[in-house]
Amino acid sequence: MKKRNRSFVSLLIAFSFVVLSVTGILAFVLPFSLQIVGLHALMGFVFIGIIALHVVNNYHHLSRYMKTRVLWLTVVVTVVMTVLFFWQPKPIQNFLTLSQNLGPAVDRFEVQDDGLIYHYSPSPEYRMTLNLRAGETFDKKAPPHVAIWLENASFYHIKTLREPDDSVTGRAALPYWDFKRRGWESAKVQMETGGLDSELPPEIDSVSGATQNSSFDPADYILPADPDNPMPYRLLVEINQPNDNQPSLVYSVEIDNSTPKTFQLLELVGFPKQEANDVDGKEVWALYFVDDQFDSSLDLVDSGLLTIDR
Repeated sequence: MKKRNRSFVSLLIAFSFVVLSVTGILAFVLPFSLQIVGLHALMGFVFIGIIALHVVNNYHHLSRYMKTRVLWLTVVVTVVMTVLFFWQPKPIQNFLTLSQNLGPAVDRFEVQDDGLIYHYSPSPEYRMTLNLRAGETFDKKAPPHVAIWLENASFYHIKTLREPDDSVTGRAALPYWDFKRRGWESAKVQMETGGLDSELPPEIDSVSGATQNSSFDPADYILPADPDNPMPYRLLVEINQPNDNQPSLVYSVEIDNSTPKTFQLLELVGFPKQEANDVDGKEVWALYFVDDQFDSSLDLVDSGLLTIDR
């Protein structure tokens, strides 16, 4: 009878371990699922109980291991792994970002039936969620090209949060973001090679006293070192439905950590149009009010809500 109990517990441990392994892998590679994570967690509690039975049934044999050096080696290895996984140095963080689970990811973009959701969390103390609720013409099977980025108060790109999936087609479909991004990349290259005296894009000669928010480090805005003197910035979204023969649309929201708001609605600020190049031959784009050339694209987004938990 005792031998049969040992066999039963051993098999139960083996099959429970299979369930824990499979659900653990699924929780890592798939988007968050309450069913999968719940099954994994509950089976973990069951597994603890089964292990207790295993210890009781095999106490005599297990007690022998307590007197060997192998015990201390396994304790040291377990402690080291626990500390590393809890501390999460950069290599482990990089591995965790491969997960499709929302938990370990710094940012995540999802296309759902009711719209588009973007999560961004550069710090445990700062969590941003952008929810673009689907309009009547939104099609999950053929989702629009989308770019999300941040600008400073001088209207210059400081960080792209979300690039379009198709880099070639997406950049052509989202010309305003692409123009801003190229200007930022050009300025970055010049600064790294010493060809630019200040942290300003090449088309800027100076910054007037009234425009003092000209940093190009996104941390200065999102997570300012001096919380008593934060700088305002903007979040912009450019969206374009493939093959609708209509220009892209740009939505925007102003963010000011000096007067923090948890919920803010995005506003449609216009559509991009390339103007005649300036006197130096540099490319120029501007935003124009929406006119009668737009119809279905105006119904891609019903509303845009930005939520920031600080």
